[in-house]
Amino acid sequence: MALTDADETLERCQFLANLLDDAVPIPGTDQRIGLDSILGVLPVAGDAVTAVASSYIVLEAARLGAPKRTVARMTANVVVDFLFGSVPLLGDLFDMFFKASRRNVELLEDYLDADGEEAADDAEASADDGDESGDETTADDEATNIDIAD
Repeated sequence: MALTDADETLERCQFLANLLDDAVPIPGTDQRIGLDSILGVLPVAGDAVTAVASSYIVLEAARLGAPKRTVARMTANVVVDFLFGSVPLLGDLFDMFFKASRRNVELLEDYLDADGEEAADDAEASADDGDESGDETTADDEATNIDIAD
């Protein structure tokens, strides 16, 4: 999988999380809401629509190879958001503070950062192995050259 694919996927997920959780500032406060809170005014149906949209982030994380535990945590965030968000009035307040999509993007970012670090470590280890084998070959070549010269 190309790094650009992961970057593009992450950008799409960040855009969706912003739309669902933080798109609209509440005047006079530092608080922001998104479509999740706005559509949550429609009991159950609004939360169902946003749960489906939020599930896209979970599916993309699975497609990018996120560990099952991470995907399970992301799924739990969507389920909790749907269940508590479906409660009339209190669910709307819950949606303002429990931003499942934002949480899931952070989990995806953590996975991609850790995966990128592992890939960099693997590349560095491979380079180190290559350097050592190159040194051995050079030493062998020199020994062979000396034997031939004698």
